[in-house]
Amino acid sequence: MKTVILYYSRTRKTAHVAKTLADEIQADTKEVMDLKDRMGVVNYLGSSIDALRENKTIIKPDTFDLSEYGLVYIGTPTWAAKPAPAIITMIDKCNLKGKDIILFSTMGSSGGSKAIERMREKVEARGGRLVNSFSIKTGGKKIEDINNETKKISEEKDLKIYGI
Repeated sequence: MKTVILYYSRTRKTAHVAKTLADEIQADTKEVMDLKDRMGVVNYLGSSIDALRENKTIIKPDTFDLSEYGLVYIGTPTWAAKPAPAIITMIDKCNLKGKDIILFSTMGSSGGSKAIERMREKVEARGGRLVNSFSIKTGGKKIEDINNETKKISEEKDLKIYGI
């Protein structure tokens, strides 16, 4: 069974988690790009409102063929205790029927468990089966510390076992 990690990352912290995790568990990665400008303070405030309202966005790639994967990780930054709009849009475009899913969120300070809960609801509505989840606090941390925390979580949750 092949494993893929789908993720969106505005500040690259979620990308570091995804790539470190991929190295740990031998998974493919696919980045979801949000075509709306989300950089800068004003755009970030608008992005938080989009997340709260679960507004859809235009993403690239537009479709996701997950037929060769049995295990799918989905990673998002946490905005206003919600998943990023790019991830909400991506989940709604995926056929997750029969897929085992592991969800993860990165967060500046809090809200990661609420973001995961919302993703779980959407994933299960699309036919996916949640098998595990985790959150990583990234606020104020160096990339090296984020990577080490990711490795620690992978080991503690024995994430390698899911891809067997």
